[in-house]
Amino acid sequence: MSTAKDQPLRRALTTPLLYFFILGDVLGAGVYVLIGEVAADAGGAVWVPLATALALALLTAASYAELATKYPRAGGASHYATRAYGPFAGFLAGFCMLAAGVVSVAALARGFAGDYLTAFVTLPVALVAVVFLAALALLNARGIRESTRANVVATLVELAGLATVVVLGAWLLLRGDGDPGRLVRLGTPGHGAAAAVLSGAVLAYYSFVGFETSVNVAEETRDPRRSYPRALFGALLTAGVVYVLVGLAASAAVPTSTLARSSGPLLEVVRAAGGVPVWLFSAVALVAVANGALLTGIMSSRLAYGMARDGLLPAVLTRVLPVRRTPWAAIAVTTALSMLLALTGSVATLASTLVLLLLVVFFLVNTALLVLRRDPGTEGHFRAPTAVPVLGAASCVLLATRVEPEVWLRGLVVIGVGLVLAAVAAARRGPERPATGRDGAEPSGAEDAAGTGPGGDRA
Repeated sequence: MSTAKDQPLRRALTTPLLYFFILGDVLGAGVYVLIGEVAADAGGAVWVPLATALALALLTAASYAELATKYPRAGGASHYATRAYGPFAGFLAGFCMLAAGVVSVAALARGFAGDYLTAFVTLPVALVAVVFLAALALLNARGIRESTRANVVATLVELAGLATVVVLGAWLLLRGDGDPGRLVRLGTPGHGAAAAVLSGAVLAYYSFVGFETSVNVAEETRDPRRSYPRALFGALLTAGVVYVLVGLAASAAVPTSTLARSSGPLLEVVRAAGGVPVWLFSAVALVAVANGALLTGIMSSRLAYGMARDGLLPAVLTRVLPVRRTPWAAIAVTTALSMLLALTGSVATLASTLVLLLLVVFFLVNTALLVLRRDPGTEGHFRAPTAVPVLGAASCVLLATRVEPEVWLRGLVVIGVGLVLAAVAAARRGPERPATGRDGAEPSGAEDAAGTGPGGDRA
């Protein structure tokens, strides 16, 4: 009987399908929920931290592009960290990815319970978050499978909602109801311009995460050396342009204080412009948030199951339903943790916690690229200028300095647990030399189980 190691995955993804896969992972829930939080931190010029976050994300994306084309096999950040530094760092990267997924679902649950939902019904946020997460867990346990073609449809729906905001914002300006002067007002009473940009960029960074999950389908992409960089950079630039346009439209159309107070900030643009039913746009936003939470929940539960199967987490997480064959124990545990976080943190706090966890992962990826330059890897792979991973690692440190103390407290608890578990996992596996040889052998363990990220795997 053949095993997964004996048979490579089918190379079925074309460049356009990979582009939409990445775009679908990046676009959606974050910008629907967080524009107001960015405005609260940065002032009216919300497009500046959005553009800054895009530039910083492109640095790390370039490192992923080199590593994914150099090692075009499923594995992701945990795999690269293991090759460069060994199983301890590999487990830590995988654990932070898992924790980021759980935190992301909690943030989206609170976002679902906000102003978009109140267009239909007003209920306590805590109640809605718990019921919402329980419903997602049931769907997850039933068995949810997204194809790349279905993802194209979902991505186009999300784009349509964001395009509506841009058009309505432009209409407001044309009829003289907006205030373009807000677009250059940078800073708040508590932050100067530079501090406002960096604080806003920490939250805006959340809107761009998801691209890191695409490394897991590089093995299933036709000619990944050419397709992957094109699809990755194309998708990120598309998302960046859309986000900046949305930021411009929202800020010009709606007073900054109104955006900052709203948990459904784009809905404020729809209300101000008129012409589009509030309930219709709210439905689109709720679908975007729910879809992002569901896909991220699926990723988190499968990642927990895979790490447990490899002996890196308690074996109880490997239990599956007898008929559905879905990992019910991992689903229950990750959902319970998301519920706890949703009940104890705001959307902004949870989003910043997710960003902090991913900054740890991205720092490991950028520095791992420098270490792995000794290994030639796959011939003809994409190669980023050496300054790019250096700047990418430095950007992670810079953004981490702008994270609020409350978020650091939460994050350090999670990272501390990850460090303890990583030490235990590394001790169980024994000494292992980082794999930087010419043969390209794949280390086993956490890297194969821990390859997905909080944007969810839609392949």
